[in-house]
Amino acid sequence: MTPPAPAPSLLSGPPRVITVGAGLLDEALAAQAVPTTPVAWRPPLPGTADALAKVLADPRRTAANELAVRRLTSARPYLVGLRRAAEVLPARTFLHAGPPIEWDRASGPMRGALIGAMLLEGLAADEREAAAGLAAGAVALRPCHEHATVGPMAGVVSPSMWLLEVRDEEHGGTAYCSLNEGLGKVLRYGAYGPEVLDRLRWMEEVLGPVLAATLARTGPIDLRSLIAQALQMGDELHNRNRAATSLLLRELAPALVEAAPAQAAQVLRFVNGNDHFFLNAGMAAGKVSTDAARDIPGSSLVVAMARNGTDFGVQVSGLGGRWFTGPAGVPDGLYLGAYGPQDANPDIGDSTITETSGLGGFAMAAAPAIVRFVGGEVADAVRATRSMYEITLAEHPAYQIPGLGFRGTPVGIDVTLVARTGILPVVNTGIAGRVAGTGQVGAGLVEPPAQAFTSALIALAAE
Repeated sequence: MTPPAPAPSLLSGPPRVITVGAGLLDEALAAQAVPTTPVAWRPPLPGTADALAKVLADPRRTAANELAVRRLTSARPYLVGLRRAAEVLPARTFLHAGPPIEWDRASGPMRGALIGAMLLEGLAADEREAAAGLAAGAVALRPCHEHATVGPMAGVVSPSMWLLEVRDEEHGGTAYCSLNEGLGKVLRYGAYGPEVLDRLRWMEEVLGPVLAATLARTGPIDLRSLIAQALQMGDELHNRNRAATSLLLRELAPALVEAAPAQAAQVLRFVNGNDHFFLNAGMAAGKVSTDAARDIPGSSLVVAMARNGTDFGVQVSGLGGRWFTGPAGVPDGLYLGAYGPQDANPDIGDSTITETSGLGGFAMAAAPAIVRFVGGEVADAVRATRSMYEITLAEHPAYQIPGLGFRGTPVGIDVTLVARTGILPVVNTGIAGRVAGTGQVGAGLVEPPAQAFTSALIALAAE
């Protein structure tokens, strides 16, 4: 009988030290010239261990997430036209950003935008009458996300507004977003003065019809291609859309001049003066892409992140249309003029659909100039993007970052990875003034509440 081979000695070579968790041990060994292999490890978020174990053991999860990511990243969003919101909305309904909220819990900028919409629609004669009507339920308030729509900041959509219509040519979905007003005192930041309403009426009477006629001439515009190009030109598609707006304007300009020669100059001047004009088209592209990944049983993929100025909410593919919320945080960033943190409202808007679809804060490494708008250093933007690979399931095949060797942007937030690592999504955002009517006061970064993700995980474990 052949004797067994001797077990290899643990001491047959130089020792190898693996350090896990706190960096103190690794630092002490490094000071003694001992080579180490550090392993980043964190305990799961408090209260999630049991739910995390159950969801990770779900035999459906791997295949479900693979399908969800495949559907999200294969979406082909095209800008196909414009429609009046009245064609999309139920009667006497206003849409708003974020998870559901009623007037009595609405923040200052949300109230300001709703008051402005009441005045725009002729449902009130003045601010006092508008507020009284809203408090009495004169119109129904519904989240944009529940009507295939997204809206920046307060996200208020009322019947007379025009909506960009974006269609997913791969999976057949459709999503809508309002037209971008520009920066400063605008409805989406809660301002509702005469200049705000005059601009909205011009958008209703001139901008919307002209763009509708223009897109009828150009035919569908490939937004996925424009976004991919803009990323390589220094945009991250949430708070920097300069390149994307320029690319869209190139697509539209010849047909716009042909479609509306009398109004072409003022429309082109308006778009040219608004670097954020593309944001709304990009948001609708993000919405139609993440919607393609919805309703897959067992999937832990996040398909929506949104804020209403009071709550931050998420939706998960395997949990249908349920919202999971936590308190919205106040962004940390740069302020305009004499404004400061005391003037800031908690985070607001559906524009986090950009991060949900692999753009915005997740793509900050592609946009070094963004730090001049939201604060920090270029290295911070790169670190932010790198950290997002730890909580996402894939890299986007079309959206690539030149500064990272054309690596795809991190995409497909997984609530199990958020719980396991304790890393929360990076969001860059505008900052609205907390008092109704103020408008924009700054821009910066904000951290979502962990509670929104952990409650979604616990609900997924109960399925």
